[in-house]
Amino acid sequence: MYDVKITVIRKADYDDLQRLYENPIEHTCDVEEGQTWISHEGQKPEGFCESAWGSMEFFVKELASGGGDFYDGWMKNPYSAMISCNDGFRPVSFLLERV
Repeated sequence: MYDVKITVIRKADYDDLQRLYENPIEHTCDVEEGQTWISHEGQKPEGFCESAWGSMEFFVKELASGGGDFYDGWMKNPYSAMISCNDGFRPVSFLLERV
């Protein structure tokens, strides 16, 4: 099995959508661009966002087990993937890379 590095590449914040549709919440995502984690043996890193993990778990497990080349050439590096969490108000884009 391979380790997979997870890096926050971009964090968006859609204030207009929040004002229109979201109830006020106390705690939002606190990840920062450039922040990294390592997934060992395809497992969720300790303290990693459960919702974001749900969006990327398949890709992490595939990379960890030796797979890659998703969607026949989608990524320049076939042993990587760009995955976003499923928060429509504050989406975060993560780069997954086999290491």
